[in-house]
Amino acid sequence: MSTQSVSGLPPSLIISSRDMARLEALLDSPVLSRHPAALALMDELNRAEVLPPEQMPANVVTMHSQVECEDAATGEQHVLTLVYPNEADVEKGRVSVLAPVGSALLGLSVGQTIDWQAPGGRPLKLQVKAVRYQPEAAGDLHR
Repeated sequence: MSTQSVSGLPPSLIISSRDMARLEALLDSPVLSRHPAALALMDELNRAEVLPPEQMPANVVTMHSQVECEDAATGEQHVLTLVYPNEADVEKGRVSVLAPVGSALLGLSVGQTIDWQAPGGRPLKLQVKAVRYQPEAAGDLHR
């Protein structure tokens, strides 16, 4: 999985301080400390700009955001909700932040694109088309 912007560099990421604290606590778990998905997420967190929840732009993917994405290769539309691992349910579009697409989506803004491999190795290029719901924008700071 990789995230890229037009310049070939990873796109900029913005994460709320609340999400950062919760994700760092999750990653401190001894079970996850050496897990490849946890290490990938930590890399994403380490390069993110951190803002207070009330300053989060409404077009940024945060935890519990519902996001519309489009596969640039096929035009296929996806609606995903970014959740913690214990809340994941792929059939309902609830994607774990520890899944490759989940950690790649976290902190992206509308218009940004991620490249990743779907299960089975098929390459996907997903563009964030809209953030349908974001807890911070909705004033739901306890979610």
